[in-house]
Amino acid sequence: MQISQQKKYDEVFVMQILQPKRLLRRPEVEAITGLKRSSIYAKMDAGVFPKPVKLSERAVAWLEHEVQGWLENRISATRQGSASC
Repeated sequence: MQISQQKKYDEVFVMQILQPKRLLRRPEVEAITGLKRSSIYAKMDAGVFPKPVKLSERAVAWLEHEVQGWLENRISATRQGSASC
């Protein structure tokens, strides 16, 4: 496992312990990330965005701490000059 990927998992683990679980529906994920539906699903398919939790037959939601972790990683990568999506 790459160091950066391990760091990502470590950060998610810490956030899981420290923060209560909150679910975000797609419009809120779009508002937080600035991404639209097609980009969110494309990034999920590429394995670079968290996958949602299935709530029912036709409803899904994302764990807030996973979306926030992804966003923090994007900010860090951009500030360090490795902004590949």
